Amino acid sequence: MEGNNGHSSSKSLERVLSRKAMQAGSSAPCKIWVTGFLCGVCIMYLFGVALPPLRVTQNRSVYTPLRRAILWNFTLTEHYDGAAATDALASAQEKVDEQNRNENTTEARIVQLYNAWSTLLNTTSDEVLKRSEALPPPHLDDCRLNVERNERLDSYGDNGTFPQWTLWKGSLGLELLNQKYSENGDQYRQYPPWIVGSDEENYPLTRLVQRDIWMHQHPPNCSNPSLRFLVADWERLPGFGIGAQLAGMAGLLAIAIKEKRILVTKYYNRADHNGCHGASRASWSCYFFVETSSDCRKRAFELMQSKASWAEGSVKVKENYTSKQIWVGRIPRMWGEPWKYLQPTTEINGRLITNHRKMDRRWWIAQATRYLMRYPTEYMCGLLNAARHSAFGLEAAKLVLESIQNNKPKVGTTRTKSDIERLVWSDHKPYIPRPLLSMHVRMGDKACEMAVVGFEEYMELAANLRRRFPSLKNIWLSTEMQAIIDKTKLYPDWNFYFTNVPRQGGNMTMALYEASLGRETSTNYPLVNFMMATEADFFIGALGSTWCYLIDGMRNTGGKVMSGYLSVNKDRFW
Repeated sequence: MEGNNGHSSSKSLERVLSRKAMQAGSSAPCKIWVTGFLCGVCIMYLFGVALPPLRVTQNRSVYTPLRRAILWNFTLTEHYDGAAATDALASAQEKVDEQNRNENTTEARIVQLYNAWSTLLNTTSDEVLKRSEALPPPHLDDCRLNVERNERLDSYGDNGTFPQWTLWKGSLGLELLNQKYSENGDQYRQYPPWIVGSDEENYPLTRLVQRDIWMHQHPPNCSNPSLRFLVADWERLPGFGIGAQLAGMAGLLAIAIKEKRILVTKYYNRADHNGCHGASRASWSCYFFVETSSDCRKRAFELMQSKASWAEGSVKVKENYTSKQIWVGRIPRMWGEPWKYLQPTTEINGRLITNHRKMDRRWWIAQATRYLMRYPTEYMCGLLNAARHSAFGLEAAKLVLESIQNNKPKVGTTRTKSDIERLVWSDHKPYIPRPLLSMHVRMGDKACEMAVVGFEEYMELAANLRRRFPSLKNIWLSTEMQAIIDKTKLYPDWNFYFTNVPRQGGNMTMALYEASLGRETSTNYPLVNFMMATEADFFIGALGSTWCYLIDGMRNTGGKVMSGYLSVNKDRFW
């Protein structure tokens, strides 16, 4: 049909043109003009109607992006020359090969630097440390230096002076400005150095409460006969996770403060493994600074050997109190009722809650947890270093090499740190890719306590965050379920980081899962995840989980109140 219509149109056009020609006259010039005109029209019609339009075929080449760009530029060249194009293509290939060689060299240097830093995780020899000074790892803490500094901040001076807490952080306060301030300053105006952020970025009265707890737990003279003690083992009943143990110890600390006793923690079953050495074995001090001074601990254990002390009530143990007193007892009122003007920054089901069940307990457990975990030990610091190195080490190596590519340090040379590096920058947190979202996905046997939700709902909340903070692409994921790890492949536009440990499938109980990991691993990796969550910029979890509840409390006493907390629980406030 389409061909017939074209033929009829052609004949009609010829008749019209013939009539025009006859009307134009019979002179020779006119005939020549008409003949030329007719030929031109026929040629135009032939190419415009009878033949299909000219198309440019898009070729999906297998060339590298650089070579594709070069070839595309050649096709746009106005004066095309075959020999010149061949030479240019050969030159382009050389550039591609050179780029590949450079990329391979860069990758090799990144891996080499990463491996060099790896040796720092297992040794502290002076030789290795000196070799690393030219390219210091930004994601690793100097654990020994941190502990030495924190020990000075966590104890009285040689002459019984108050610790050197100042307005300045870390080494700056200790070495440069502390003496004049400490001599003339009032200890009641000095800040606990483990609290970061302003008062507005923490729970109400956090600085005051932390200072008062420390002073209560660290009397200047532990031999004072008027001192009384509460000695308590950590909970070790089957089924009690680390979160439940912390919540229980927070209740015992509340009792100790109300009764004007010094809390002394004793046996910690989760530290009873080969990773904790010497006196720190089976003790909280394997992971975090001890809750009171060594002198007070010694004094408490001496009193436990005296029948008179038991009779006088100078020493008590956990068994002297009921479970109700420990878990739901009244919290200290010596600071008034600051929880009454606490504004939660938790969002549930798209709504910022204005009230929270058990606000007083939430506030207190946050304060107690912050105090008990105020300073990590060298062992805990090392675990965090290993986790950051495994997750971010290659990225850190790439950043360092990029930063020095035009200013390479000389081989075999060391550089003395400047004052600002040694005193001011030394207190900066180790590198992690920011912004970082921490996400704790609790499923499995937790379904018997709360309604669990799928990973998809967690990621919906992450997408909501990303709409507000478009640079957010990094997620630190903690979960015991292998199925959750597998689902991360469905979200290729996010960078997921997680600890490398075996995970469970099915509905295995948490107790059986932890037993399969062994005591050391089942304690170390949750604490690493916990601390990473407190350092992350944002947090998504489930308020029905005690673990998430404690993470929220640590963040809200660590300068993260205004970061908020997105909860997947739509029917639970805790």
